[in-house]
Amino acid sequence: MREKDREQVFQILLAEGLLSEEQIEIARAKETRQRARLLKATGGGRQNSLHQSTISLIDVIESLNFTSPKTANGTLTAEVMMECIARHLGLPFLKIDPLKLDSDVVTKIISKPYALRHQLVPIELNDNTLTVATSDPFDHEGIDRIERTTGYRVNAVVTTKADILKIITEFYGFKSAIAAAQREFDTKTDLGNLEQYVKLKSITELEATDQHIINAVEYLLHYAYSQRASDIHLEPKREFSLVRFRIDGILHNIHKIPKAVHPAIVSRIKTLARMDIAEKRRPQDGRIKTAHEGREVELRISTLPVAFGEKVVIRIFDPVVLMQRIEDLGFFPRELKLFKSFISHPHGIILVTGPTGSGKTTTLYSALKTLSTSEVNVTTIEDPIEMVYEGFNQTAVHPQIDLTFASSLRTILRQDPDIIMVGEIRDLETAENAVQAALTGHLVLSTLHTNDAPGSITRLIDLGVQPFLINATLLGVIAQRLVRKVCPYCKELYPLSRDEAYILKVNYEKARKYRVAVGRGCPECRGTGYLGRTGIFEIMEISEEIREAAEARATPLKIKKIAQGQGMVTLRECAIRKLLQGVTTVDEVIRVTGLSS
Repeated sequence: MREKDREQVFQILLAEGLLSEEQIEIARAKETRQRARLLKATGGGRQNSLHQSTISLIDVIESLNFTSPKTANGTLTAEVMMECIARHLGLPFLKIDPLKLDSDVVTKIISKPYALRHQLVPIELNDNTLTVATSDPFDHEGIDRIERTTGYRVNAVVTTKADILKIITEFYGFKSAIAAAQREFDTKTDLGNLEQYVKLKSITELEATDQHIINAVEYLLHYAYSQRASDIHLEPKREFSLVRFRIDGILHNIHKIPKAVHPAIVSRIKTLARMDIAEKRRPQDGRIKTAHEGREVELRISTLPVAFGEKVVIRIFDPVVLMQRIEDLGFFPRELKLFKSFISHPHGIILVTGPTGSGKTTTLYSALKTLSTSEVNVTTIEDPIEMVYEGFNQTAVHPQIDLTFASSLRTILRQDPDIIMVGEIRDLETAENAVQAALTGHLVLSTLHTNDAPGSITRLIDLGVQPFLINATLLGVIAQRLVRKVCPYCKELYPLSRDEAYILKVNYEKARKYRVAVGRGCPECRGTGYLGRTGIFEIMEISEEIREAAEARATPLKIKKIAQGQGMVTLRECAIRKLLQGVTTVDEVIRVTGLSS
């Protein structure tokens, strides 16, 4: 940066009140020494191409940890300074959302060395107009050269150096690894067509140990972690392979990769998961343990032969998400007290119900972690083990060798357990063994697939469990779902409309005094208006009146009415309470709980 530009940066920050004259003098005095320290700390020099570029003045100022009364939390960050500089220069400031970028635009218009040298990346091509994000808006040469060499009209937007380097790492790294792999493998025969599966099964598999493929998989996993993805989908299509991430329950398209590279990536993942890379006609399951930000993360791998090849889904189990404090799961005070009372019993059955992806595993693991102490033996039977945790004794079912939930439960009762978690009650034998475990002094936690809490009693009776056994062992049932939370960075409040009250079947006159929330969309939430999820819960305590109803084999509707009369809050009512508190939106309540009450 030229001396004139450096002084302009100082003057802009001074005029905005972000820096004082005294702080500017400190920055000038320490600049040279601080640059050298930052370069050394980031592994600078020729060893690391990401940091060969000169440490910027903004980097130096940020590293000095100046406080500023003009910022929200008193900390002067690069983002605050760059936004201020962009405003003074009349340029838009953009917080880049990687999920909305076209990888071809990012990587094919300029080279990686050029992007690093000038700290800029192309982010959008619309007709003949190219939008380029830069962290150095004073570098007119870098922008002008792109205009001259490409012929596009270039619009510059300002962002932070950290965002630029992140995009360069994730996009150029992944793209170059894929491109290099394609150059090596695109002469190979396509194994993806289902009609050719049997004919081509003897074709030599693409090398899973290829360095480019290893790099591509590494980039993909790190990208998924940074985007808070819960699942990675690799889906082979006719002409290409599609990579998608599930974030907050919603799938997002991420990359399109060449079809020729897909089998090699699948093989690499299967190798890491200790799966049979030669077996392509049968579904397989495996797991990988990795590290992210100093903590272990479990990956569960599932492969499935589909029309154009093998589809792979990677489920990411982050212990921070999977094992939370019970207080942080989203319970209201009454429900939290009930749930704690259930798990404090020395024996009995606690059921958690809901569809796949409703957070049942998180609820169970969080409860088990709370209960797991040196004085108790916690044993789980899962299909498969969701996440390995040393505090539990975990076993996985293997039906092919007759190791089922029922047979495992019989064996576990001889292992002196105190608390047992059964992954799912699917049949009468498992249900009867769970009942026997509860009758003999064990606390049993399990899941059941029913839509609501009252339906669980009917489901157990349908499986063949006698009502008197249910009444003797069942402590309570928790039905749950997950709703997306309104993004706190772009949250806006508005009064509930009459139409919305009608759709939700709530009293408009009572509800109109509340202001509900909606997210207008911002970079933090990728324009969705939502950031993170929370649970909604319907908790039914097994009272004497409900036991009598179960003995009489009452319908779920009748049991529900009894439970509601005793204070049970339904899933819809819980979701509406979250809505009125500004936690979620009307659309999300309808999406998760439906239109009917």
